[in-house]
Amino acid sequence: MSDVVPTEQVAVGTTPTSDAPRRRGASALAGPAAVALAAGGALVVLAKVDPSQPGHYPTCPFLFLTGLYCPGCGSLRALHDLAHLDVVGAWGMNPLLVVVVPVLLAFWVAWIVRSWRGAPRQRVIPALWINVFLGLVLAFWVARNIPALAPWLAP
Repeated sequence: MSDVVPTEQVAVGTTPTSDAPRRRGASALAGPAAVALAAGGALVVLAKVDPSQPGHYPTCPFLFLTGLYCPGCGSLRALHDLAHLDVVGAWGMNPLLVVVVPVLLAFWVAWIVRSWRGAPRQRVIPALWINVFLGLVLAFWVARNIPALAPWLAP
C-alpha cells in the first residue's frame, strides 16, 4: 500500500492549475514562427511554380471524380496570383480564399500578441463563428456549381 496522499482533487473535465511560469517573449513565438516559415515556404514555391501550367500540381480529386468545383478549387492559382500581388486575378480563381487570407493573417497576429504577452492558451474563435464560417463555405460550394453563377464563382 502506498503512503502517497494526493494534496488536491481535480474535478472531472477540468485541468489542474499550475504555478509554472508561462513562456513569454521570444521563446513563446516558436509556434507562430514555425507557421510563418511553413506558409512562407509554400508561398515561395507557389510564386515560382505556376499552377496554371499542367504537370506541376495534381488535379483536385473532387473535381476529377465528380466534375463539380469544391470550395478549394482554384486556391493554388489564387495564391499564386496573390504572391504576385494580382488581387483581381486571385478573386477570379477563388473569391472565398481572397476573403479568408486576411482573416487568417489577423488570427496569426493575435496569436503572436497573445504568445508574446504570455497569455494562457484559450479558444480563439467561438464555436458559433466556426459554424457560421462552415455554413458560408457550404453555401459557396453550392453557389459556385450553379451554372448561372459560374462566370463569377467558377475558377
